[in-house]
Amino acid sequence: MTTFRTFVLASLSALTVAGCPTPSDAPEPPAGDVDATFQVSLTDVDELADGFVYEGWIIVDGAPVSTGRFEADGTSFVAAQSALAADLDAATAYVLTIEPEPDDSPAPSAVHIVAGDLDDAGATLTADHPAALGVDLLAVGGEYILETPTSGAVADDYNQGIWWLDLANGGPSATLDLPALPEGWTYEGWVVVDGSPISTGTFDLPGEADSDGAGDTAGPDGAPPFPGQDFIDPAVDLVGGVAVISVEPVPDTSPAPFIIKPLIDGTIEDVGAGTLQSMDDGDPLPSGSITL
Repeated sequence: MTTFRTFVLASLSALTVAGCPTPSDAPEPPAGDVDATFQVSLTDVDELADGFVYEGWIIVDGAPVSTGRFEADGTSFVAAQSALAADLDAATAYVLTIEPEPDDSPAPSAVHIVAGDLDDAGATLTADHPAALGVDLLAVGGEYILETPTSGAVADDYNQGIWWLDLANGGPSATLDLPALPEGWTYEGWVVVDGSPISTGTFDLPGEADSDGAGDTAGPDGAPPFPGQDFIDPAVDLVGGVAVISVEPVPDTSPAPFIIKPLIDGTIEDVGAGTLQSMDDGDPLPSGSITL
């Protein structure tokens, strides 16, 4: 059975194939039709780096129609949007995407951050809407250990490595309880030391190696196939730092962690090598509203 998310995403990706008008080639409105303006209020969104902007879309007869591009002015702000009055009256949903700037494609990207169903009053925009991220990032969990598997010959440097795995019960085994993300998104592990975030690599599945394995700072020995990193050369003491799992757009919009952080441990403690430390629910998810 075709789900609403499948329907909307297929419509978004088929914009040019279906020959639907785009902002650059849309026909002039018929006599008597007028432009309509509205505002979208957004909360807990990211200020994007140079080369990326937000773009709003309304879904009209199953096809996306751009309502304009804008940059974030802080993490909570109001942006002006516009559309043909007839399109806005017929729209069934609103979707906010992240787009490259400049952009060679008139179609929406796969990075849908919030969305909501439109009615006469407007819309409530959420990240878990089927046309946005579409997953429950509130029902997540995770644990990690301090250990340096790439420096097995050294017993006292365990505080220089972080791994999202469990060594007990014949392990290693995965410790992250995270939903599969849709196209356009991936997970990334981080440690924050002395206020500076350091990526430990991106990953799609909690039970597989991340994008950079044990990292460029790892020791000479092999690493387990799980997210994590060793900081052997140069040595970095992780105790007292912060452990973070973020959700990142693809392509990534910034070298810093994206604002969606479902799991955080505010203090990495020295509990010994291989002892699990729990992560708590992270920051609020992006949200918004439209009032018509």
